Amino acid sequence: MLQHVPATVEHIRGELAKVVVGQDAVVEQVLVALLAEGHALVEGVPGTGKTLLVKTLARIVGADFGRIQFTPDLMPSDITGTNVFNTATASFSLRRGPVFTDVLLADEINRTPPKTQAALLEAMEERQVTIDGEQHRLSPLFTVFATENPIEYEGTYPLPEAQLDRFLLKVLIDYPTEAEEAQVVSNWDSGFSARRLEHVDVRPLPEPEAVMRCRAEVRAARMEPGVQKYLVELVRRTREHPSVAYGASPRASVALLLCSKAVAAMRGRDFATPDDVKAIALPTLRHRISLRAEAELDGATPDAVIIDILNTVEVPR
Repeated sequence: MLQHVPATVEHIRGELAKVVVGQDAVVEQVLVALLAEGHALVEGVPGTGKTLLVKTLARIVGADFGRIQFTPDLMPSDITGTNVFNTATASFSLRRGPVFTDVLLADEINRTPPKTQAALLEAMEERQVTIDGEQHRLSPLFTVFATENPIEYEGTYPLPEAQLDRFLLKVLIDYPTEAEEAQVVSNWDSGFSARRLEHVDVRPLPEPEAVMRCRAEVRAARMEPGVQKYLVELVRRTREHPSVAYGASPRASVALLLCSKAVAAMRGRDFATPDDVKAIALPTLRHRISLRAEAELDGATPDAVIIDILNTVEVPR
């Protein structure tokens, strides 16, 4: 019996709606990443509210928020921190980097070289960082939301497949509808400013441990063997599709399981169904498959491939 997830999700959605106009699917996927203890790569053109969404979410859940603006000259130690020699005490002390936080916004992560991008790998996978051979634990709530601009490639460094695979979801933010954009303009005309979020009446969750309790309920949710078989078949088909050069790995199967359970919990159930799997398949798999060059030239996309697989794999009854 779920006790925390539905109420917590309803509260977060309601408070986000005060700041973020529309983008219901994006909000749901971001919440899935948070509840499934994963990280999300958020891709959208500038000005579509990526930073605003993450900053507001951190405020609602009562989490410490950190931001790194990724640039070509950023060094790994600028992310993790470094040991600094104190001449007064003749000893080294740790100067912690911005990775020591609860919710980390890695802004324009593809603008920094692979060596610096890789500084996040250990933090994302194991929630710890190693500095000068010493391990330092990160917050149990540690979650990375990394942003990318899909229309600008000059001066960028595409994320390696190994790092892309560390992101539980790849979330796509599109332009708002005409009505939503009109609402954004109206909100700003009425005095709202994304630069002054502290003046917006956003209520944090009443219990500081609410997110951790929700995560425990998501972990306790179950998936029947028949649905598990369906999930595995979907992932394995990505390795056999004629348009795909490299399909999704077993990590993708685990990610789809965790995300499906989070979707089920958000819908008020402690068991996942094929509909839950289908609902979250696109953001879970789209960044884990590489298309053949000839397929890309023919206009194929990862989403189109996944939809084709969803339409051909038999759904268990």
